[in-house]
Amino acid sequence: MSRQPTSHKIAIRALPKGIWVLGFGSMFMDMSSELIHSLLPVFMVTVLGASMVTIGIIEGIAEAAAAITRVFSGTISDYLHRRKTLVILGYGLAALSKPVFPLATSSWWVFGARFMDRIGKGIRGAPRDALVADITPPGLRGAAYGLRQALDTVGAFLGPLIALVAMTWLASDIESTMWLAVLPALVAVLLLAVGIREPVLPLHDRERGNRPKLIDGRRLPRRFWLLVLLGALFTLARFSEAFLILRATDVGLPVSYAPAVMVIMSLVYALFAYPAGAAADRLPPRRLLVFGLSVLIVADILLAMATSPSIAFAGAALWGLHMALTQGLLSKLIADNAPNDLRGTAFGIFNMVSGIALLLASVTAGTIWSLAGAPATFMAGAVFALLAAFGLLLFGPKSEKPRRARQG
Repeated sequence: MSRQPTSHKIAIRALPKGIWVLGFGSMFMDMSSELIHSLLPVFMVTVLGASMVTIGIIEGIAEAAAAITRVFSGTISDYLHRRKTLVILGYGLAALSKPVFPLATSSWWVFGARFMDRIGKGIRGAPRDALVADITPPGLRGAAYGLRQALDTVGAFLGPLIALVAMTWLASDIESTMWLAVLPALVAVLLLAVGIREPVLPLHDRERGNRPKLIDGRRLPRRFWLLVLLGALFTLARFSEAFLILRATDVGLPVSYAPAVMVIMSLVYALFAYPAGAAADRLPPRRLLVFGLSVLIVADILLAMATSPSIAFAGAALWGLHMALTQGLLSKLIADNAPNDLRGTAFGIFNMVSGIALLLASVTAGTIWSLAGAPATFMAGAVFALLAAFGLLLFGPKSEKPRRARQG
């Protein structure tokens, strides 16, 4: 008797080729970015002499810049009825920023490079997320976002792993290791330029000449704005992963092994992102989101109480599981609750608000760390995640039954 394929396998076979191209492009770029990111906090503290507050400000402003840029790039992609050009431009800017990091001689250099890198991320983010929804059937969107995020996170796993091996091989030479980030960034740009074909706008839409503007965001439904608020609460409950690396080194992890924190977090994220995304096509969203916040609370408590690198690694692993459970699902909910002609704008607004929340979270985390220490920083994160969970139970997405993908 032959075994029937699982729903996960059916979903992954039905996904369009473009999802794989977007996923592998994200993988190579994240390989490059996370190689840098896994070393940057230690580089700034040990080589450039930056303070925790400085790191929090740089990380927060960089991410906020990415988020604010997204709202405009999303609207522009709606206006032009084209997404690919903006996606390539965003990846190109990120690639150009990579050589600046190993050349940096002050925190200002790092700030400029991070700003350019995150502006590139902001330009590509909303058009890319909207493009995923454009080319994917509604019943497979959870799987599509989950797969793209899984491949993206494979890159986030490989980047720190390469950094870890290179730091050992090069006797902890951070600058030389950072140069390895340049090649995968260029590969990402080339792959997306050659492999992406966006859908052609239907003839009747082209004849009608609809050109959405940012002000048309007023047409977005109330449910969308509730999701924006929910996304902001989730982001306030966590902060930059740079603090995970600093926490591990704070409890005894040698500097040369600092990238291992991101390796572990990203491996868990990559392993669970696609299954969690596929589950989002079948299970009530509120249940998955509450579970994700519960995992974040446990991660924060472990990191607050950590007395050895192994405990910090366990906290980082749970942090990655939380990201896998929530990020693809939030993207799917935004795509499902935005009109087709405002999808880029919707993702832009969502990511802008989340980016501002990340700025506040990162600056707050750096300040608490400086004033009260690392344990207080992560306990504050746990408290905010708990408040977000209560808010989700009271006001979150209703547990409606998701639509199933048609087969055949």
